[in-house]
This record gives sequence, structure tokens and C-alpha cells, in this order.
Amino acid sequence: MSKHALIIVDMLNDFIRPEGALYCGPQAEAIVDFIAGRLQHYRNTDQAVIFLHDSHQPNDMEFDKFPRHCVAGTWGSQIISELAPRKGEITIAKTRYSGFFDTNLEQVLRELSPELVEVVGVCTSICVMDTVGGLANRDYRILVPKKGVADFDQNFHEFALKRMRQLYGAQVQ
Repeated sequence: MSKHALIIVDMLNDFIRPEGALYCGPQAEAIVDFIAGRLQHYRNTDQAVIFLHDSHQPNDMEFDKFPRHCVAGTWGSQIISELAPRKGEITIAKTRYSGFFDTNLEQVLRELSPELVEVVGVCTSICVMDTVGGLANRDYRILVPKKGVADFDQNFHEFALKRMRQLYGAQVQ
């Protein structure tokens, strides 16, 4: 099927919009145009697009570590309008950092059988890195464009890029 697949991680109102519950800063807003361009490329070339999005219950234990965010069904949990999924595009709700934890992402990728998986979104050091680790553990070739990822902590961002390249073998460019 698709030669490549694009995974867009957590480009949600609560992370990208300044009024969001866990705003990742202007660096997160700055990647929107790049991701929109990658999304359009994948759409134009009829290649797979997968949207991963946090979707927490109101009492999620993650709120012991982070402020309450991306509660299922709220404005904050919605994918930003600039990247809104089209009918038929794959969206996968997740409740933990890795897109593989308790989701059907593994099955979706198995069916698509991509030669390369490109990963963009936020936060580089949390959900992006944990999802990339899951891809590496399943032997996918991985591309992480630096212009397509952001984090609220620049030091963690840089560490995550280095870790994904050195440990997971991702092509980081």
C-alpha cells in the first residue's frame, strides 16, 4: 500500500493554542505551517496520514504529573483547525505518551506496511519520542524532521532528538 506514512502527534488546542491548558509555547505554534505542508504532501501523493491525539478521562492519573489537559470531548482535545483530519483519515485516541499503548496503532501500521514512517508533532521529549521508540522496537524506518517537532523545554527537545537519532536509529534532519 502506502510507501510512507505520516504520524502527526498531539497537534491539539491544549498544546498549540496560547489559551490551551498545557501550551507548549511559541515554538509549538511555529511548527504548524511545516506540518501543514507535510500533511498536504501526503494527501497529494495519496499516502497514509495518522493523527494521534491525547484523549483523557477527567480523573486520569496523568493529571498527577501534568495539569489537566486534553479531556475527551473538550475543545482542548481537538486537533487544531489548520490540520483538521479529512473524512477517511485515521485518527487514534491515546491516553498515554506512546501512540502504541492500548491503541490499534500497531495493527494500522501492519496493514499499511509503510517503508518509512515520518513523525511530527509535540512534545518532542514525551509523546513524540515514546512513539518513535515504539516504531523502532517494531523495526520501522523513521524520519523525524526537526522543523516538525517542538517541546516546552528546549533542553529536553535537544536531548530527545539526540536520543531518537542515536538510540532508535531515526533519521533526524
